[in-house]
Amino acid sequence: MHFDTAGLLDTAQFIASPNFDERPVDTEISLLVIHNISLPPNEFGGNGVIDLFTNQIDPQAHPYYQSLQGLKVSTHFFIRRDNTVIQFVPCTKRAWHAGLSSWLGKDCCNDYSIGIELEGSDISPFTDAQYTTLIALTQCLCGHYPIRHIAGHSDIAPDRKTDPGPYFDWKRYATGSGNAEYFRTTKYYDAS
Repeated sequence: MHFDTAGLLDTAQFIASPNFDERPVDTEISLLVIHNISLPPNEFGGNGVIDLFTNQIDPQAHPYYQSLQGLKVSTHFFIRRDNTVIQFVPCTKRAWHAGLSSWLGKDCCNDYSIGIELEGSDISPFTDAQYTTLIALTQCLCGHYPIRHIAGHSDIAPDRKTDPGPYFDWKRYATGSGNAEYFRTTKYYDAS
């Protein structure tokens, strides 16, 4: 895995999302935010997530999609259940994944973070392939950008969000990534 100067990952399929803008001048990318998503909810393998991040969601395709009309969101990376990686926004740009958020007293997490969405939900375990890919992607990102912290969406927006959810294995992720120090400021850090 390698990044080019625009922040595109060479091993990812790139599907451009229109939902991004510039990061504030002189902003360091210092935070990774882990999410889960599935569309329709709790269903995997379809194109609902891709359609959402590219503003192509059909509100008639599923009753839940009516609540998504007009929503403009994106992420940098989406890791499918089979470990396929799709990139929607170059890392150098500001994806719209965090919403109203704060980390360690600093608001607007989209400004200084990279978002990684795992195809999943709060009621299902993630796959071994997803952990393998997430760990490799994390190592690559931490080697390329000055990332100092890793948090869940529920950590940066605790009143609004629950993802990546109770089935996400933070210890496995921290141990596998070799970057346990980045987790010290989260409730998931375990020194043992």
